[in-house]
Amino acid sequence: MLFNSIDFAIFLPIVFALYWFVAAKNLRAQNFLVVVASYVFYGWWDWRFLSLIIFSTILDYTIGVRFSKTEKPNARKFLIWISILVNLMFLGFFKYFNFFLDSFIAAFSFFGAQIHASSLHIVLPVGLSFYTFQSLSYTIDVYKRKLEPNKDFITYAAFVSFFPQLVAGPIGRATELLPQFYTRRSFDYNKAVDGMRQMLWGFFKKIVIADNCAEYANQIFNNSNQYAGSTLVVGAILFAFQIYCDFSGYSDIAIGTARLFGIDLMRNFAFPYFSRDIAEFWRRWHISLSTWFRDYVYFPLGGSQGSTWMKVRNILITFIISGFWHGANWTFIAWGALNAIYFLPLLLANKNRSNLDVVAKGMVFPSLSEALSILFTFCLTLIAWIFFRAKNISHALSYLFGIFSGALFKAPEVMPKDKIILLVVLFFIIEWLGREEQYAIATLGVRWKRPMRYAMYYALLVITVYYSGRAEEFIYFQF
Repeated sequence: MLFNSIDFAIFLPIVFALYWFVAAKNLRAQNFLVVVASYVFYGWWDWRFLSLIIFSTILDYTIGVRFSKTEKPNARKFLIWISILVNLMFLGFFKYFNFFLDSFIAAFSFFGAQIHASSLHIVLPVGLSFYTFQSLSYTIDVYKRKLEPNKDFITYAAFVSFFPQLVAGPIGRATELLPQFYTRRSFDYNKAVDGMRQMLWGFFKKIVIADNCAEYANQIFNNSNQYAGSTLVVGAILFAFQIYCDFSGYSDIAIGTARLFGIDLMRNFAFPYFSRDIAEFWRRWHISLSTWFRDYVYFPLGGSQGSTWMKVRNILITFIISGFWHGANWTFIAWGALNAIYFLPLLLANKNRSNLDVVAKGMVFPSLSEALSILFTFCLTLIAWIFFRAKNISHALSYLFGIFSGALFKAPEVMPKDKIILLVVLFFIIEWLGREEQYAIATLGVRWKRPMRYAMYYALLVITVYYSGRAEEFIYFQF
């Protein structure tokens, strides 16, 4: 079920009413309702794949219970490896089987050997990568004794399947999210209003900015060999806005929806395009995934400890795995490797934590050096996004070469309509003004008189409704 659909507009009020008016006095009933609603939400796409999430839930719940019954190191290692390998086996089959098969055939063809094999028509279940990592965070943390094993299956199922973040995150940590399902929840009006405000901003970003940018970005990327360098730059910029507003918009809707039910999800984006270096960008982009890889891949490898070679190795492995997580295509691996190359000089110079605060905090404008750093970092991300968006490596390289083809300074052949450009500029200004908050409009207009403040909310709502109707899928559904 898509957030930006009529189905969800009907589904959400029904679940909300049942949650607070029927099950409000019984925590177990609330959690049971969350499980049922989440399975309906997920099964709306394809009910057959409910078996996967149910199997994963039963497996890791059972392993958690077994952890509570044994203290033997070898037995605990055996259990954690069952959880890791079985979960990754399902993820690998559905997401990477055809990729490895096609790469295997291509490798042998390169050396003159002809192998004939048919790829399977495997459908990638929506959200598989997200709820797999969420469930793994539970078993790993229980194994490391950071979390007590859960003894209530309904509570654990609610944690794994919680519908606002089920199909595209944020990836909840068991240590932070699971305890909230143990705790009795009461309706908080202020939290609910804040959640609706964040949902409004998320819908605006997705429907108004991302979907409109996508129309032009797709046209340019799908016909890149026909356009001059200036147009290709426009395409890359539009895709950068598209993917940010699409994914952060989803996260805003998910976080806001969760707050309607008294649940706090972790922040997933912190204005990444205002970053002054790549290290800061990765602290602000897809935070739930980047911190997951940091804690469960990078730190176990040794992190930034050890020799220079080990530091380089650990960064390369972490970023390449992160790229591969995004999809079965060499372009994602190239994207991950390119970001690792960007990151390494900062790490080796011990400058990867130079920019921990908000840029130009308490000021209206950044300094010249900050502005140039932001621009340079954004340009680096644009190059990386070209690999992320391209159909294959050759397409990405031809796109890059096309940018520097000698026609970089001619007028672009494709440009969004004036009103779309104005809306993007408006969006950029609001994001900048709200960069010190959890989301851009969290406190925007808080000092205005109520009629003015509500006029702003209604304006955002009217613009969003005006551009709605297409119900475009979110980009990260494919991952």
